[in-house]
Amino acid sequence: MSIGPVQLLVIGFNQPDFEGEIAAELARLRESDTVKVIDAMVVYKDADGELTVAHLDTLTDDDRVEFGATLGALIGLGFDGEEGAEAGALAGAAAAAEGIDVVEQNADWDVLAGIPDDSAAALLLIEHHWAVPLRDAIARAGGFRIDDGFISPLDLVEIGLLGAEEVAEHALAQN
Repeated sequence: MSIGPVQLLVIGFNQPDFEGEIAAELARLRESDTVKVIDAMVVYKDADGELTVAHLDTLTDDDRVEFGATLGALIGLGFDGEEGAEAGALAGAAAAAEGIDVVEQNADWDVLAGIPDDSAAALLLIEHHWAVPLRDAIARAGGFRIDDGFISPLDLVEIGLLGAEEVAEHALAQN
């Protein structure tokens, strides 16, 4: 089985209003075999910085067996004390045994620390199925990944590829 590129998305919400629209879009992307959600959760951080985690119900039973709590291994093994560290380590070991490299060896980031107090974040670990043929073609041509990242619409305005009006229209359409 070939696994596509895996990406962790961390999306912040000042005043979360989850009504199922995000889950519906993820389901649509899954049905079209564009992406597969490996794991998903919402983290709430209160005004004192205390965390509460809720897993999103986007995984099938087979997915849960296959991937386990992979996201838990990514976001900080000590989140839930020693028990959380052990569960995260076991999930990471299981992923490694499956050949899934979910964190580069030298990764140095703490996703939970970046979530502002008195807000929430959705954490989505996504496998990009659409990218498998492209990745394979690049590998056959001798290419390799150097870096990647999302470009903010505001950055596109700054370099002239997108007008400020287009960004404003996009923001209005999202509300």
